[in-house]
Amino acid sequence: MGRKLFYCAAAIAVAAAGIYLNNTSLLAEHRPGKPVLLAHRGIAQRFDETDLKNDTCTASRMLAPKHDYLENTLPSMQAGFAAGADIVEIDVHATTDGEFAVFHDWTLDCRTEGHGVTREHSMADMRKLDIGYGYTADGGKTFPFRGRGIGMMPTLAEVLSSFPDRRFLINIKSRDPSEGEKLAAVLNGLTTERRAGIIVYGGDEPIDVLRLMAPDIKTASRKTLKGCLTGYIGYGWTGLLPDECKHAMMLVPINIAPWLWGWPDRFLNRMADAGTEVFVLGPYRGSDFSTGIDDPAQLARLPEDYAAGIWTNEIEAIGKLVK
Repeated sequence: MGRKLFYCAAAIAVAAAGIYLNNTSLLAEHRPGKPVLLAHRGIAQRFDETDLKNDTCTASRMLAPKHDYLENTLPSMQAGFAAGADIVEIDVHATTDGEFAVFHDWTLDCRTEGHGVTREHSMADMRKLDIGYGYTADGGKTFPFRGRGIGMMPTLAEVLSSFPDRRFLINIKSRDPSEGEKLAAVLNGLTTERRAGIIVYGGDEPIDVLRLMAPDIKTASRKTLKGCLTGYIGYGWTGLLPDECKHAMMLVPINIAPWLWGWPDRFLNRMADAGTEVFVLGPYRGSDFSTGIDDPAQLARLPEDYAAGIWTNEIEAIGKLVK
C-alpha cells in the first residue's frame, strides 16, 4: 500500500512538473518590441460609465470636455494616431444607399437631431446631420458641440482612403449576416498588405460570414472570444489552442490575464504563433461593458516589458506614458 502511494505521489509530482515547465513564462522567449496601442473610437468625449445599459445615451452624460474631438470622425482618428495610437477602433452601419456609415449608436436620436435606426437611413441623408447635437455635460443646460458636427459622419470608404497606411479595428454593430457579406466585399477589394492591417469584430452572424468570405482578415465575435478564453483556460496548459484562438483577435481583461496559462510571454507567444493579436482591457466586473487601460495605475499592472496590445479610451494619456 505504501509503495502504491509513493508511486502515485511521484506520478502526480512528475505531471505537475511537466505542466509547470510547459507553462511557466520564465522559460519562454520574450518577444521584443513596444506595446500596440488601440484607441477606442479615436479620441472621444468621455462619459459617466455608472450603470450603463445597451440603450444608455452616453452623449447626455458627457463629462466636462477636455478637447474638441468627436468620436468616429476623421479629425478624431487623426488626433488618435498623432497621440500614439497604432490602431483606431471605429463603428460601422450599412446604409440604405450601399455605404457603411462610421457612427457608434444603433439609433440617431442620442447624438444627432435625427431619429430612428441608423442602418435604416441613407448615407446621403445622414451627411446632413449634426453628430455633435446631443452632447451635454450639465443635464441639457448647454450643448457645447451643437452645430459643430454637421456633415462630419464619414463613410468607411472615406476613412480607408484618408488613412491608407494606418490600421483599423472595425466594429460591425448589427447581427445581420448580410453585413458580413457586404463588408467582406469592401475589404476584399483592398490590397493584401492593407487587409493585413484590418481587424473586424462584432455580432456572431456577420463575423461568421466574414470569416468565410475574407479568411485572411483577423476577426472576433462574442462567440469566438468566449470560446478562445474558456477553451484556453480549460486545456491551454497542453499547448493546444481552440480554433477560436487562431487567426483572430483576443481581448483579455487585466484582472483575468495573470490566471492564463503561461502569462505573459508563453501565452503571447502561443497566440502570436497562431496568428492572433492580443489586446488587454481594463478589469472585467461581470457586465457586458468593458473598460480600457485608461490610467497609470492600470497601465502599471502590465508586465514591465509588455509588447502586445493595449485597448484604451484615453490614448492622449496612455500614448504619452507608453511611447
